[in-house]
Amino acid sequence: MIGDFFSTFLYHVPEHIFGKFHSLIHHSNNRSFLHYAVLTKNPLVLLDGILGALPYFIFAPWLWQISPMGTVLGLILGELHVIWRHVCVMKWKTPAVILKICNFLMITTPERHWLHHKDAKVAFGDIFNFFDPPAQVWFKILLSFKYKWRHSWK
Repeated sequence: MIGDFFSTFLYHVPEHIFGKFHSLIHHSNNRSFLHYAVLTKNPLVLLDGILGALPYFIFAPWLWQISPMGTVLGLILGELHVIWRHVCVMKWKTPAVILKICNFLMITTPERHWLHHKDAKVAFGDIFNFFDPPAQVWFKILLSFKYKWRHSWK
């Protein structure tokens, strides 16, 4: 949960406002997640993935002291969730029971994550979707800051 918070607010939302390559990789009309995530030799694509995962790994040393097995399991489950939430490209439909459980636990499903890929301004939160409302506010604050900063130089 801590990693998801930092990933959302310190990397993902700011990257949408100030960055370029994340939007090209994940939100352009001709994106291919398999191509970009696995087959590409473009270091910027790999950098996007590393920067998105960094907040999860930053806390690993501290969490390791509490529970090595829990830390490894958490990182594995996080990676499996990344893969799962991108199966929407293959026309995946989450079974109704799993969808209900995920909605109750506020876990991002492939369908919800696809909303974010179609419209980069909605459905934030890599793992937990309860980060979306504050991320929307943060998005507007950063967008306003960017607008003011750009116009202060003219």
